[in-house]
Amino acid sequence: MPCTLVESDLVTTETLEKPPASPPDPHPAPDLRALALRHGLSVSGARPALPTYVRQLWSRRDFIAAFATARLTAQYSQAKLGQVWQVMTPLLNAAVYYLIFGVLMNVQQGIPDYVPFLITGIFVWTCTSQSIMTGTRAVSGNLGLVRALHFPRASLPLALALQQLQQLVLSLGVLVAILFCCGEFPRASWLLAVPALLLQALFNSGVALVMARLAARTPDIAQLMPFLLRTWMYVSGAMWSIQHLAASGRLPDAVIAVLQANPAAVYIDLMRFALIESFTSDQLPPHVWALAAGWALVGFVGGFIYFWKAEETYGRG
Repeated sequence: MPCTLVESDLVTTETLEKPPASPPDPHPAPDLRALALRHGLSVSGARPALPTYVRQLWSRRDFIAAFATARLTAQYSQAKLGQVWQVMTPLLNAAVYYLIFGVLMNVQQGIPDYVPFLITGIFVWTCTSQSIMTGTRAVSGNLGLVRALHFPRASLPLALALQQLQQLVLSLGVLVAILFCCGEFPRASWLLAVPALLLQALFNSGVALVMARLAARTPDIAQLMPFLLRTWMYVSGAMWSIQHLAASGRLPDAVIAVLQANPAAVYIDLMRFALIESFTSDQLPPHVWALAAGWALVGFVGGFIYFWKAEETYGRG
């Protein structure tokens, strides 16, 4: 009997302590995700599909061109000589390299028209190297713009690569004057400079996109790039002839083939072939136009997709 009373008391206590069941909510909370989709809303900063991203980027083409032109104009606005430095800087670099390589090391021996040979190489290389260097700061150097406005982030490295192409076109005016002084005059092959420049611009833009993504996550890359670019310049034949090195037989054929297929060397050689009469087709590597187009396609398409895949991460953290 006592056990029965205790069990009854326990059951009564548990029943009293159990909260009463709440009545069903007559207005249940809606599914917010379904509601947002129904009204055409999307996640803020989400990466769009690749075709949509391309269309967004194309719709901002005027911004890209204006941004590049404004950067080009403002680049030397604090200097007294102003825009003259856009041409003077690569010319002074060429003068230094002529003193070191042309006079002291005498690599000009056997290279006809060495002055236009050297200046063409320096101008073309400067465009590539500066496109890559500015690409490393495209996102990290414009965080205020990236965080304040919503736009395709690829606009920034593409605009900076376009700025370097504009500067190269300005420098070519000086190069043409130097060619006149050296006895070079316009001929049909000069038209080949146009496709060569366009292919180089595509390649430069692709590499700038790659560097923009890498440096956005690891800013220290910008400090390392000058050393890597200087090494790349020395193996690209900007100041010396890869063809003469190949003829000397000092390096294995496989090494020569790698040097000739180097994209920077390919675009330098194409510009030399277009502008300098003494730089003939037998000095070009085999299938040079296929190499130039291949590097441009792989560089731009690969760099664009690589940059797009991290679109939602730029400016965060």
